[in-house]
Amino acid sequence: MYWRSKREIVQCIMCVMASPLPSDAPCSCDCFVSLPPASAIPAVVFAKNSDRPRDEVQEVVLVPSATHAPGSRLQCTYIEVDQVERTHAVILSRPAWLWGAEMGANEHGVCIGNEAVWTQEPVGQEEALLGMDLLRLGLERGSSAQEALKVITNLLEQYGQGGSCREDPTPFSYHNTFLLADRKEAWVLETAGKLWAAQRIQEGARNISNQLSIGTDITAEHPELRSHAQKQGWWDGQTTFDFAHVFSLVHQPVRMEAAKARFQAGRELLKQNQAGGITAMTMMGILRNKESGICMDSGGFRTTASMVSVLPQDPTQPCVHFLTATPDPSRSVFKPFVFGVGVAQAPQVLSPTFGDKDPVRTQPRFQTQVDRRHPLYRGHQEALGQMESGQEQEEQLRKKQQDLEQEGQETLRKLLTGERVLSPQQLTSLFQTFVEKESQAYGQQL
Repeated sequence: MYWRSKREIVQCIMCVMASPLPSDAPCSCDCFVSLPPASAIPAVVFAKNSDRPRDEVQEVVLVPSATHAPGSRLQCTYIEVDQVERTHAVILSRPAWLWGAEMGANEHGVCIGNEAVWTQEPVGQEEALLGMDLLRLGLERGSSAQEALKVITNLLEQYGQGGSCREDPTPFSYHNTFLLADRKEAWVLETAGKLWAAQRIQEGARNISNQLSIGTDITAEHPELRSHAQKQGWWDGQTTFDFAHVFSLVHQPVRMEAAKARFQAGRELLKQNQAGGITAMTMMGILRNKESGICMDSGGFRTTASMVSVLPQDPTQPCVHFLTATPDPSRSVFKPFVFGVGVAQAPQVLSPTFGDKDPVRTQPRFQTQVDRRHPLYRGHQEALGQMESGQEQEEQLRKKQQDLEQEGQETLRKLLTGERVLSPQQLTSLFQTFVEKESQAYGQQL
């Protein structure tokens, strides 16, 4: 594991102070994907850090598959949308106050992560679908990465994107980019209002940060993308159309310029292992990299949750998803989750609910605050506080976390090689088992 240094924290704080955006605005995330031949095994490896306001709690929520009556409506974070006849089972890592998710996977091996982005297209102030809502809808309705992409773009066209992305009376909105992956391929989807461009990734490694990254290699796009850009005077209609160049802000905020450096750092970290060396552990190491800013812990925000997924190309092998459910991956444990019949919600990573009295539901929104900490979050934070009081305690907790994570990696290896066959009950309780072991480690530490 990687542990923060004073120099790295000072650098991050200086970056925050230089930004013209609100100091506590969630404005950095990183997503990564590796496909053969970059992956060490015949699998797609997906990873994401979610950087959000530092006190925001992210829970891990299991939503089972379901059928819905014709004409049903679905309440998302701010608005209702038409429900579909059938939805897939999903595992979500989400800020506990909203309906959508920062990252997640479904029972068909589809993974999605999203990023904040600002473009030439103005951000609407009206409440619509959050990018996180679109992410969850894509997972619930898409059985492949490409199908999930179509779900998101269709919903974007029908309902638009908008609304505050943080639990605060001062609104903060943005557009979104997405990284979608399944067992066979990955897609980068980048949006500007209702407009979008997508790029298909079939081999190698790719990452996204808080900026547009699709240039001329566009696989699919909104039918009015180019005509709109030409009408606005952003593109002359004659030169080669470069989406990122045309739709990116001419004068970038300081924080957006910092995202460019983080994007390049992520690319270099992938490149170091791209010759068939990228594994789940490689991705976890990248997500824990503080020097690059990919693992954030400064000022008003930090990496609040992380996820790494291994999606074997062999459909007979299970997809394994590792989630932290706690902040700062350099001080957290990636715990394995596998879909299966009878898999149940782990209560220790589920936040309390407040019904109609929730500040997100009352008008005007976010005038009060509630305690959304779930049991694992509480134990994790209390243990870290104790750990920082002495070097011996730090070493003891670090060792327990490392041992537990290594156990999870061994489980992954044995599952994929066939060396270990878990019973259906063991498989569906895998995440719960690791959450309990982590909770016990923190209890013993305290």
